[in-house]
Amino acid sequence: MELEITADTTALSYWLNWRVLLCSIWVFTPMVGALLMICKYEDLEYLKSRRGETQRDVDKDFCGDEAWRPCLKVIHPLWLLAYRVTAFFLLLAILVAKVVISGGGIYYYYTQWTFTLLTIYFGLGSLLSIYGSFWYNKTRRMGMGVQHVGSDAENGPYVLLEHEENGLNNQEENYVLPVAVKCSYVFQAIFQTNAGAVMLTDCVYWFIIFPFLTIKDYNLSLLTVTMHSVNAVLLLGDAMLNSLQVPFVRISLFVLWTGAFVIFQWIIHACVSIWWPYPFLDLSSPYAPVWYLMVGLMHIPCYALFALIVGSKRHLLSKWFPLSCQC
Repeated sequence: MELEITADTTALSYWLNWRVLLCSIWVFTPMVGALLMICKYEDLEYLKSRRGETQRDVDKDFCGDEAWRPCLKVIHPLWLLAYRVTAFFLLLAILVAKVVISGGGIYYYYTQWTFTLLTIYFGLGSLLSIYGSFWYNKTRRMGMGVQHVGSDAENGPYVLLEHEENGLNNQEENYVLPVAVKCSYVFQAIFQTNAGAVMLTDCVYWFIIFPFLTIKDYNLSLLTVTMHSVNAVLLLGDAMLNSLQVPFVRISLFVLWTGAFVIFQWIIHACVSIWWPYPFLDLSSPYAPVWYLMVGLMHIPCYALFALIVGSKRHLLSKWFPLSCQC
C-alpha cells in the first residue's frame, strides 16, 4: 500500500517548523528516559563480573534456564521446543512469501520489523529449547537437582543448577555455559520487546489503519491480514507455555525499538521525498504532533496488557498448581 506524497520531505521548510519540534520531543524524550532506565535498572555488569569467577564457579552455576523451562514441572521441555519450532517455520514461511510477493520493500513498514524480530525470537528460542532439553534429560539421568535461588524484578529470574562433577566434559562446558547465559539474556530482551511491539502493531492496524482502508475500499490481501493476527496468537501461546517474566521496566526496550523505526523513517525522508508508510507519520499534517503523542502513549497500555496477561497466568498457575508451578 503506497500513499500519496503530500509534501517534499527533502525541503528544509518541511523539517524546520513547530510540528517537527513537538514530534521530536515526543520521540526523543521517551527514548532518553528508556536509556536512563536501562542504565539504572539493568545489571549490565553481571556478565562482566563472571569473568572474575573461577571455572569451578562457572561450572557450578547455570543462569538462564527460564529461556527453555515450561511454566509447569509436569510439562516436558520438549513440548515447548515443539511449539517454538512449529511457530518458527510458520512465521518464516509467511515472511518468505511476503518478500517473494512484495519484495524487500516490505521492511519499509514497522509490521515487518516486528514480524522479523518475532521470527528471530522463535528461532533463537528453538535453539535454546534444544539445549535445555539436552540439559533436562542429562540432569534427570544423573539424578541432579535444580535449585531456584531467586529472581530479580528488573532483570528476570536467575536459576542456579547444582550438579555433581562426574563425567562432564569440562572443556565443552567452558565454552557452552557462557554462550548459553548470554543467549538467554538476549532471548529475554527480544521476548520483552516483542511483548509490546506485537500488541502495538496489531492495535494500530486493526483500530487505526484497517478502518481507514475499509473506508477507501482497499482490497486487503489474506497474507497481510494473517501477519497481523498470527503474530499475537503465537507469541501469547508461547507466553502461556514458558516461564519468562515481563517486568514493566523492560518497556524501555520496546520504546527504543519503536523510536529506532521512527528515526529510520525520518532519515530516509530527509534524503528522499517518498510516501510515508503510515499516514500518521507524515510531519506535514497539522495534526502530526497529536498523532505522534497518541501512538507514543499507546505503548503503555500495549505493554501493560501483555504484562497483565503474563502476570495473571503466573498468579493462577501458582494458585491452582502450587507444587508444579515454576514461572
